Amino acid sequence: MGKPDADGPGLPDLPPEWGRVVVPDDASALAAEAEQIRRELGHTSRRTVPRPPARSAFALPLLVLLVAVLTTLAGLAAVTWPRSGRSTPEPTPTPYAPPAGSAGRPLPALDLVDAGQSPVPLRGLVPAMIILVDGCPCPDDVATAAALAPAGVTVVTVAGARPVRATPSAGATVRPLADPAGGLRAFLHLPARPGTVTALLVDRSGVLVKVVPEIHSAEDYRADLTRLAA
Repeated sequence: MGKPDADGPGLPDLPPEWGRVVVPDDASALAAEAEQIRRELGHTSRRTVPRPPARSAFALPLLVLLVAVLTTLAGLAAVTWPRSGRSTPEPTPTPYAPPAGSAGRPLPALDLVDAGQSPVPLRGLVPAMIILVDGCPCPDDVATAAALAPAGVTVVTVAGARPVRATPSAGATVRPLADPAGGLRAFLHLPARPGTVTALLVDRSGVLVKVVPEIHSAEDYRADLTRLAA
């Protein structure tokens, strides 16, 4: 049985509001009160322990969407941002290159037509300087070639649909013909170019000596034209 110890010797003064304190002889008599206190302390601790904030189910999708939007905007800015110091050079027209391997080949056996639409074998006119005027009549270039042509060398103009008559200088002759089928251009693999004329120099054996894709001056063919008469 317990005994009052509140006023006993060796104990400090206790607050009067605690009332009379009785200390039992057997500590097991306090087991019920201790269990109740433990339950109250445990309940209090569970209520006071903070729980981690719950993660929203939309957090990850929103983050992915934000990264995708920022990446798209960065790409658009890189494409549309004006770039200084870079200018696209304008392509410069290049002159026609002579057909590879044309010189040294025999002239094809083509029949052209004259003003009366009669066939004219091209090989029967060699040695000759053949001027293709399907891109430009260029009468000055034709007249210059006719004036420089040595005796025995025929100057032939070849148009597309119908022959184009030129006005050569006094004493020079020009044979106007036409190539409606375009066989001569196909042989050369050289298309007509507006504003320019092409010249072929053929020796008396019918071999193509030189091809001038574009006549710029008489110096382009003068030496070879002189040798055709040899």
